[in-house]
Amino acid sequence: MKGNVFIITGALGALGKVVAEEALSRGARVAGIDHAESQFAATAQRIEFGRIDLTDAAQAKEAIDAAAAHFGAIDALINIAGGFAFETIADGDPKVWQCMHALNVETALNASRAAIPHLLISRAARIVNIGATGALQAGPGMGPYAASKAGVHKLTESLAAELKGKITVNAVLPSIIDTAANRASMPKADSSKWVAPKELADVILFLASDAASAVTGALLPVNGRL
Repeated sequence: MKGNVFIITGALGALGKVVAEEALSRGARVAGIDHAESQFAATAQRIEFGRIDLTDAAQAKEAIDAAAAHFGAIDALINIAGGFAFETIADGDPKVWQCMHALNVETALNASRAAIPHLLISRAARIVNIGATGALQAGPGMGPYAASKAGVHKLTESLAAELKGKITVNAVLPSIIDTAANRASMPKADSSKWVAPKELADVILFLASDAASAVTGALLPVNGRL
């Protein structure tokens, strides 16, 4: 992946930061897109676009076109931007379902649609999405989140079928990621069984690499030790 251009959405989050640093360490050039304020000045290897609402298709296209203009190409899109909410169906707010769909499905959809024209002219065209093992069998309180991540799974499969032979499209399905936020929300859980961000980043970057050129339409569980 040396010299390849990676766009990473949610690049300033706990997982996005690790994926960006790992990609840079392997010689890739990185364009980060995030809803938060940008934290980095543009360099020959890295650029950040902050204050971008990826649920807005126009903003997604503007940021991705700007990244392509900065580096002259796009070789991979890694859709990490998203969100989580926990509430029961009977007692919850229907608006949470809409929010989860927007944060998890629409962000990946808008970024993918904007990136596809650029990826079609790349030798190493890749899209990697973030699904969830919790969307395979939803538990109590997981309805809105699981439904939205199931949407990401089906988006991945549909794009893979539509773009077969042109762009590979895959998704990783982590269990619980070992982040500070998850440790704070589940202080009694055994975090040693969770997936470390670096472990998940390694799988994501494999799918974005030349080594995964024959893999498309895969929903790859990354369960840690659960």
